[in-house]
Amino acid sequence: METYIYLVRHAESPYTEGNERTRGLTTKGYSDLATVTEILQSEEIDVIVSSPYTRAVLTVEPIAKILGLEIKIFEDLREHHFCSEDYNLSDDDLSVSIERLLSDQYFSLPGGESNKQLLARSLPVFMKMLDQFKGKRVVIGTHGIIMTALMGYYDSQFDYKFFKQTTKPDIYKMTFREEQLIQVVRLWR
Repeated sequence: METYIYLVRHAESPYTEGNERTRGLTTKGYSDLATVTEILQSEEIDVIVSSPYTRAVLTVEPIAKILGLEIKIFEDLREHHFCSEDYNLSDDDLSVSIERLLSDQYFSLPGGESNKQLLARSLPVFMKMLDQFKGKRVVIGTHGIIMTALMGYYDSQFDYKFFKQTTKPDIYKMTFREEQLIQVVRLWR
């Protein structure tokens, strides 16, 4: 019996300091929702879950409405916490830090979490979903780093290089047989 997990990276979102949880989507982000919905409509989705962050919820909300499904929110599927609020991080530092984070499981910035910590909170939720929704098609509204970390747990090719080529939005269909990943297909065009 196969279980299908659709990791849906949120649509484009404007970055503003201090509103990580509540950021919405840009105009382009909203316009991409029709394509996200169209792609997922043909997949016979059974369950929709999401990170609690607004941009992730907004990205999967249209397909949930069309299918009449409730979005189940899981706090532990939130994006990676980079650093404390008082730590200044330039765009260049952010890129270098993400690369290091995805290649060194113990690396973290001051007040932030490591990849090991990220997986310690998110992987049990992911594995529970594989068990609870066995044989189903599950959409997860997610974020770039946590998506890459979860995929990388199952296959090391999903690393920083992979992260850099992902888009906002993006959709990856993971096929599992029991808890074993057997295939990943990018659905976003």
